[in-house]
Amino acid sequence: MLGLMQKWPLLCHKILDHAKTQHPHREIVSRSVEGPIVRTTYADIHLRARKVAQKLQRDGFKPGDRIATLAWNSARHMECWYGIMGMGGVYHTLNPRLFPDQIAWIMNHAEDRLLFTDLTFLPLVEKLAPLVPSLKRIVVLTDAAHLPQMSLPGVVAYEDWISEADGDFTWLDMSEDDAAGMCYTSGTTGDPKGVLYSHRSNVLHAMIAVMPDSMGLSVRDTILPVVPMFHANAWGLAQSAPMIGAKLVMPGPKMDGASIYELLDTEKVTFSAAVPTVWLMLLQYLEETGKKLPYLKKVVIGGAACPRAVIEKFERNYEVDVIHAWGMTEMSPLGTLCTLKPEHDGLDDETRLDVRQKQGFTPFGVEMKIADDNERELPWDGKTFGRLKVRGPAVASSYYGGAGSEQFDAEGWFDTGDVAHIDEQGYMQVTDRSKDVIKSGGEWISTIELENLAVGHPDVQEAAVIGVHHEKWDERPLLVVVRKPDRTVEKADVLGFMTGKVAKWWMPDDVVFVEEIPHTATGKILKTALRKQFEDYRLPTEGRA
Repeated sequence: MLGLMQKWPLLCHKILDHAKTQHPHREIVSRSVEGPIVRTTYADIHLRARKVAQKLQRDGFKPGDRIATLAWNSARHMECWYGIMGMGGVYHTLNPRLFPDQIAWIMNHAEDRLLFTDLTFLPLVEKLAPLVPSLKRIVVLTDAAHLPQMSLPGVVAYEDWISEADGDFTWLDMSEDDAAGMCYTSGTTGDPKGVLYSHRSNVLHAMIAVMPDSMGLSVRDTILPVVPMFHANAWGLAQSAPMIGAKLVMPGPKMDGASIYELLDTEKVTFSAAVPTVWLMLLQYLEETGKKLPYLKKVVIGGAACPRAVIEKFERNYEVDVIHAWGMTEMSPLGTLCTLKPEHDGLDDETRLDVRQKQGFTPFGVEMKIADDNERELPWDGKTFGRLKVRGPAVASSYYGGAGSEQFDAEGWFDTGDVAHIDEQGYMQVTDRSKDVIKSGGEWISTIELENLAVGHPDVQEAAVIGVHHEKWDERPLLVVVRKPDRTVEKADVLGFMTGKVAKWWMPDDVVFVEEIPHTATGKILKTALRKQFEDYRLPTEGRA
């Protein structure tokens, strides 16, 4: 027997329809690439998104066409997303932090037909455009007065382009299973792989994100998504915010501590989300200036494991609640969020911090398990490490073009490539990427735990741990450290700080100091480059019994 409910497909443009109907005058504030702060509303964005859709259709673009964006977080970028989806197209976010040849490879693989881009990236676009035969038009997100002369054909200023449409456009009737967006993984171990989001998955993910024990958002919030829209959908915030009618503050191209603080303060931001490196810059700015965070109530930290010291400073020094999160491009991206359950009431501060360092538990809509190399499911005891696997309505079932099929099994489980354990209360903690975990004497050592511990030293700015060959133990940990400016911390200081806080056999065999640590395009430590850099390094313990 079937239920007698209406057919109401979960389509992304319905989110913007809702925002326009219920919250038409709510502000979207953008720091523009041209410089000034620009203010608009959900009603304005709704009209301009329909102009984008109308103009795309008039220019001959069809449902299913991939339309690329190479842009910062702004109201214009958001208009493009919704306009693309509303005419049946697929928005394809490009990460400008990738190498140009990687971006060109991705655009060709996706067969992008149009590119929306910011002024910042025009030198890059001039290199890319001749390498992408499918590209028919380039729309620069500015007005004619700010558009420089370019040698490329088919370049137009966004404001001129949409002025040719009046917005009298009806969103296309489509299936909720139709493709809505596309994002490629960073491809640190081979070619990037395309993740193809559906309307249904994006809408469900936005619903998951706003739940009280996820991000816990409401119409009363002012949201600053520092995480870029090209980084796994800005963690869903470009869909979650209009779904609930929250005010949005878009940071544009400026991500330094002073610029982020300015927006937090002047716009009275209550919620923000970013990777740990952004928050380290903000905390350093606050420490240098003595400024406070009177309005900010909550931050989500993800993209890489959050150091304990960052959580502690936010909560103790600034009374800001920290939600440690984990996810992947393939998961839209949210997988777990670390909010506290009633079982944690009454815990002392240090024990609560122990919990908050974990990546958290899954919201409804994400299933999770850990398994060994023989696919046997492992217990949730907070100790047993295993390969982390997930499934759910916003988790990829395959990659675009069929690459990476070995990561998906017949039961729908996606192998994340992370190694983790899960405790009795369902809290997951990532201990490593499967390719980064150190195997010493047949036992695993978590590089992430060692890195987080080292960063807790007051003179350490950043730390990374890699496994280095050892003739007896197979591998031993090498700690690579970047000192804070004008600090003179040495090897003995760091090892002394770490002693007694982890098992003795986990302790790094050596510490080396460097000017900088290489990162991926999404801000994660690039372990492949570090291993290459230190491939001939000989540990001082090598040869000892």
